[in-house]
Amino acid sequence: RRQLLAALMVAVILPAPVYAIASSTDEPASLRNRAEESAASDQQAVNRELELFRGSAISLSQAMAIAEALHAGATTADVSFDGAPDSPVYRVKTLHNDRVWHHAIDAATGKIVGGEAALPLKELDAEDRSNLAALRTIRHRLADAVRVAEQAAAGKAISGGLIRERSRLNFAIVVISGGDLKEVILEPPGVAGRR
Repeated sequence: RRQLLAALMVAVILPAPVYAIASSTDEPASLRNRAEESAASDQQAVNRELELFRGSAISLSQAMAIAEALHAGATTADVSFDGAPDSPVYRVKTLHNDRVWHHAIDAATGKIVGGEAALPLKELDAEDRSNLAALRTIRHRLADAVRVAEQAAAGKAISGGLIRERSRLNFAIVVISGGDLKEVILEPPGVAGRR
């Protein structure tokens, strides 16, 4: 009788840990697979965007010049490549007459796509207004920073703009160099410590 009870107890106890182990390893594996699939999908999207950028007839510098020419005296505050599959464009924000102008420049033709939109500076948050006010006072422009970054990283700029790090206003330029993306941070002379 004791042997039968011991055999039943062993039979009941043994499957439980096996089931628990199988259950606990299945879930992380499925989560891991989803994370790996998501990372692979993200990498494919990045690769498609970079391929569209490499095939663009218009450079980032040309797109900035086109947008700045729309308003005499305008200066670029931010620019980035948008590799939408149907029509890749550069998104360019220029500063002119207390307004931030938004432009889309076709990366193949250099033509303006979809008109332009303007946002009064007073509608921006305090930090953005401060950064744009500092941009007006410096001698160097984003176009200058793009040229320096492209030379330093031996590549082509895909985006650029202003960032504030530790109360310093800097130009941040992302450059494609070979198969790598490199971020180049440049501090314009005369803006250190400005808020």
